[in-house]
Amino acid sequence: MMNQKKNFLALFLGLFLFCAYGFGQKSNAKHSFEIKNGSFVYDGKPIQIHSGEMHFARIPHQYWHQRLKMLKAMGMNTVATYVFWNFQETAPGVWNFKGDHDLAGFVKAAGEEGLMVILRPGPYACAEWEFGGFPWWLQKTPGMVVRTNNQPFLDSCKLYFTKIADQVRNLQITHGGPIIMVQAENEFGSYVAQRKDIPLEQHKAYSAAVKKILGEVGFDVPLFTSDGSWLFKGGTIEGALPTANGEGNVKNLKKVVDEYHGGKGPYMVAEFYPGWLDHWAEPFPKVSTESVTKQAEKYLQDTVSFNFYMVHGGTNFGFTAGANYDGKHDIQPDLTSYDYDAPISEAGWATPKYQAIRTLMQKYAHYQIPAVPAQIPVIEIPSIKLTQSANLFDKLKQMQPVENDTPMTFEDLNQGYGYVVYQKKFVQPIQGTLKIDGLRDYAMVYVNGKQVGELNRYFKNYSMDIDIPFNATLTIVVENMGRINYGAEIIHNLKGIIKPITINDMEITGNWQMYKLPMSSFPAIGSGMTAVTANPALYKGSFNLKEVGDTFLDMQDWGKGIVYINGHNLGRYWKVGPQQTLYLPGCWLKKGNNTIEVFEQQNEKKHTELHSIKTPILESLNLPANQDA
Repeated sequence: MMNQKKNFLALFLGLFLFCAYGFGQKSNAKHSFEIKNGSFVYDGKPIQIHSGEMHFARIPHQYWHQRLKMLKAMGMNTVATYVFWNFQETAPGVWNFKGDHDLAGFVKAAGEEGLMVILRPGPYACAEWEFGGFPWWLQKTPGMVVRTNNQPFLDSCKLYFTKIADQVRNLQITHGGPIIMVQAENEFGSYVAQRKDIPLEQHKAYSAAVKKILGEVGFDVPLFTSDGSWLFKGGTIEGALPTANGEGNVKNLKKVVDEYHGGKGPYMVAEFYPGWLDHWAEPFPKVSTESVTKQAEKYLQDTVSFNFYMVHGGTNFGFTAGANYDGKHDIQPDLTSYDYDAPISEAGWATPKYQAIRTLMQKYAHYQIPAVPAQIPVIEIPSIKLTQSANLFDKLKQMQPVENDTPMTFEDLNQGYGYVVYQKKFVQPIQGTLKIDGLRDYAMVYVNGKQVGELNRYFKNYSMDIDIPFNATLTIVVENMGRINYGAEIIHNLKGIIKPITINDMEITGNWQMYKLPMSSFPAIGSGMTAVTANPALYKGSFNLKEVGDTFLDMQDWGKGIVYINGHNLGRYWKVGPQQTLYLPGCWLKKGNNTIEVFEQQNEKKHTELHSIKTPILESLNLPANQDA
């Protein structure tokens, strides 16, 4: 009798801990997860997945635990994350799995916070990330075509998947870790619809090959695909669970999943959008809290699993932002901020949308939802003095250019990101219409160091009148604003100047000089203030802090460029908006002396200081008078 009582108490305590702490709580016990009898089954019991997407690559690793705690306190039991190939392989054959790149560290952190993990390794990710996650140099490989049944590409994929599996193979639930599912490819049905020039059987051969490789390298948890429900024919893979992105009609969701999954579930919306993506020079889109909670409740009532994309967007630090395009714009560069109007803001704050979802989950979740963690402190820096500046054109005199008969692309120059300065000396005068139809993506144009124009792929502005006198120098400063990450044009992603430059329809050839400015680190500049108005400029300053905290650099008084703090590239700013501030994580600041460096492309005036504020500005458009979004 006593033993029975002890067994009962042990069973009661076990059930209490399971309910109190949720799925995936760090433990010595090995759990199980499978897709069985039309359900997601965890430790033998059917469950509903309540997931939120956040990308570890968009969050400083020092903040991973805080963001995961925020997700769990919103009522989620799972976190989903993409793995971006180009974030892990940072140069050909150079793999980085440390610090912010520590994939295994993020997965372990999620497990420690009591969360299950859904891994989305691609190889294609989309996600408004540079080139959809593909490394830029894949375009240089002879005979390679990305995202198709192409052996050089599949061989590269296998190497990539092997490297990823080596990091997280033992973190799958089948090996005692928190990873419960892995996605094969991503929204491939959309690509099939966009690339009708490729036969369906070739598309299917490619996606089947991706699934096969994932198994070969050691992913042994259930695999899934995600597509719009009307795109399942092209996107689904035999043996992988189909999930529907953005599907609000539960009846339709069940119908289409049943059609492609043997007549039964489980049913999941792998991307449920509580916000939306943002482009430069376009209004910041909003999704109402009421519409999000109303749709979430439908899923909760009908046992539909879901993944909020995004629950927390984070930031496109450095040169990681991708780009889209449409009929009106040849490129739509994504903002540095990936706030996404998500429930958890870019800086990790609980929004009204967050509170509403948390209240809803408290009503439906069958596990304890913890308290909302404390917000990371926020500071304001009234004035950051800039005590050094330099004219970029003076810096070029210290650099060795690459010379060629015609302008070379970034890829031909073996450069992935940043800027290239194209320069040519004219021994005879010429005037007329300058055309750079192959501009990728933004250019400032100068004659003898004097600014004469601006060209911009976003506005389809590829030509201008120009007057080049005798013995003059034409200089074109070209910026890569992010490779296209979605759509059929993803295979046309060279940067720089990719077609001949013409004046009055005559190709300009001979003695082009290219100066490479990858900006992987900020160029050294001397003492003094030698920046020149209307020339690209380099600025540097320092500031002292007694306390550190998150803050937002106010760039409303600046034109276009990038900012470094203590060596960290915060990303791009651009006066057109709608983003007018740059998020500066407090974990990148130091008590005592800090360094700031700014590359300002337009430099309409000389700058001597900037400051930070406590709240971001993400909804302020400032378009040129002759342009609209």
